[in-house]
Amino acid sequence: ARQRPGTPLAPSRAFSNNKILVELDESSGVATMKFKSPPVNSLSLDFLTEFCISLEKLENDRACRGVILTSAIPKIFSSGLDITEMCGKSTEHYAEFWRALQEMWLRLYSSNLVTVAAVNGSSPAGGCLIALSCDYRIMTENPKFTIGLNEVRLGIVAPFWFKDMFLTVVGHRVAERSLQLGSLYPAPEAHKLGLVDELVPEERLQEKAAAVMAQWLALPDHARQITKSMIRKAVLDRLVAHREEDIQNFVSFISKESIQKSLRMYMEMLKKKK
Repeated sequence: ARQRPGTPLAPSRAFSNNKILVELDESSGVATMKFKSPPVNSLSLDFLTEFCISLEKLENDRACRGVILTSAIPKIFSSGLDITEMCGKSTEHYAEFWRALQEMWLRLYSSNLVTVAAVNGSSPAGGCLIALSCDYRIMTENPKFTIGLNEVRLGIVAPFWFKDMFLTVVGHRVAERSLQLGSLYPAPEAHKLGLVDELVPEERLQEKAAAVMAQWLALPDHARQITKSMIRKAVLDRLVAHREEDIQNFVSFISKESIQKSLRMYMEMLKKKK
């Protein structure tokens, strides 16, 4: 809507939690969610909970029509699941953590808002999941930045709903190979495979995300929302139908001593890298 003469410009509203900065520009209807959970925006229980609350607030705000997801931390979009949430904790904690991850994905993948991922750094595992859940993905063209579902490298398995969504994006053969090898693809290769829709120089990423968002918002919301829902429904419904079973599978798998041991070794390796 055009501003009437004499009316002040619609304000840009910000509400932030500890780990996610949220800004809503009411004149364009576009919000930005910036991840700021140093060092690597890992998906901890707190992060996942804040993510869900932030997204829900935006979805309930009539001024908001779209959201751009990006990182406030240089070189990393999100490193994926927080290993410390899966190591040496109680089975209750594992269940709560996994439920929060499911919740985050169900909300983002089914969101009525237009969702654009502005991937300004590496995006393995759960970071890739967030990007893939969006309607459109733009990535910085730097070949040092990689994206992919690399869970098997840690000796863990990407759950069926990660796999289902990955399959819808890249197709059967690429998914089969990538998931078994835990492949992380440099930005140019990720673009070739269709993991990301577009590559741009880093300094143009936010500007490009805003331009893509404007293009999507030029369409009537209602028709686009119903179309999105039709296309994504089967994948969403499958998790909804098997949610408890998926949690139980995760808890029994992650509680195995062999898995705990490989996670501890991985954490030791990360400490040494520092």
